[in-house]
Amino acid sequence: MPRALDLALTAIAPIVWGSTYIVTTEALPQGYPLTVAALRALPAGLLLLLLTRDFPPREWLVRVLVLGALNFAVFWALLFIAAYRLPGGAAATLGAMQALMVIGFSRWFLGTPIAAVAVIAGVLGVAGVALLLIGPASGYDPLGILAALGGTVSMAAGTVLSRKWQPPVPILTFTAWQLTAGGFLLAPVALLVEPPLPPLTAVNLAGLAWLGLVGAAATYWFWLRGIVRLGPSLAAMLGMLSPVSAVMLGWVWLGQSLTAAQLLGAVLVLAAVWLGQVRSLQVGLANPATQDESAAPK
Repeated sequence: MPRALDLALTAIAPIVWGSTYIVTTEALPQGYPLTVAALRALPAGLLLLLLTRDFPPREWLVRVLVLGALNFAVFWALLFIAAYRLPGGAAATLGAMQALMVIGFSRWFLGTPIAAVAVIAGVLGVAGVALLLIGPASGYDPLGILAALGGTVSMAAGTVLSRKWQPPVPILTFTAWQLTAGGFLLAPVALLVEPPLPPLTAVNLAGLAWLGLVGAAATYWFWLRGIVRLGPSLAAMLGMLSPVSAVMLGWVWLGQSLTAAQLLGAVLVLAAVWLGQVRSLQVGLANPATQDESAAPK
């Protein structure tokens, strides 16, 4: 049961993140990707810092800034650019490449062997999200696609380095450090590059509150916890649930059409997640010391 709970809590994060695209396009002012990213990260990080009352020691500052940049500043800036330029779940589907990238980064940073089953699961998931992307509402804006892919690389590296550089503090504290660092990196860039926000409506404030409190503070705690307990590769595989969530929300809330190919894609994504989970469980049973992909943080 503890492992089932770990899987469920980790899966909540990408399922919630699938709502980022519909919230961005339907509830937020258009044309402020950096400002929205900063408003998502910084208030959430400061709130968690108030709760944890624990600040990173000097020797951890560089690592925290790097992780804050990879997991939040760079990733979210590119994510919101993609969300503004790509319709529906298109931006989320491109993020499925993260699972394969994490396998490579894990080999590079953690020395984790590359398992054929993990690669097969990753390719199966990418095929599934490719089918999800075929929908008639999908768009192929070049800048949006480049932003989505760049954000995927950033988060893949941040996912693996969050495991490699795990500090001896509670996960909630680690989440607070990264969110705050990402917000502080984003805020000055947003102020310099983008015009001031227009007066915010109640819908705008509700959208920002959802993205910050639920889509950042809560879910990234679940996510970083999952990276530690399940390992980066399995967590990244669960990340494929985000495009499924995004496409389903577009179908339910926006009335976007859902084709047979997209339904098949969703099935393939779920099969890839299951295959990755089975592979991780087999590794854990064979060698419990390696279940979290490395015996100790490095």
